[in-house]
Amino acid sequence: MAKPLFSKRVKALNLQETLIVLAIIGILLLLALPNLMPLISKAKSIEAQTQLKALYNSQTTYRYMYSKYTMDMNELDFAPPETDKENGTANYRYEILSATNASFKARAEAITDFDGDGVFNVWEIDENGNPKQLIKD
Repeated sequence: MAKPLFSKRVKALNLQETLIVLAIIGILLLLALPNLMPLISKAKSIEAQTQLKALYNSQTTYRYMYSKYTMDMNELDFAPPETDKENGTANYRYEILSATNASFKARAEAITDFDGDGVFNVWEIDENGNPKQLIKD
């Protein structure tokens, strides 16, 4: 008589064992999440730095063409990304605070509180082109 091909029993996890493993993983995530929040905030702030550098480049180009900086973003080759409230994905709102012939200042302000502490992240850039964090989240 021929031996069946798949007659060996394979050990597997039952439902209770699977739920216990998932509960342990969940507890470990809850313990690790507070330690990861500063990294999440730092990663999201890269958006502000990148967009402010693009705004700086647009302002510099505008100054080369017209010998002054502008307050109007529509005059620049810069379109701020749409925020969550505008069906976009951006975490920051961008605005030009001041602009003269020789200087400008722009700001990126977070629209969400990344770590839930009530403080919103704020970055600024000026004619020197170095983004500075004013308020750390």
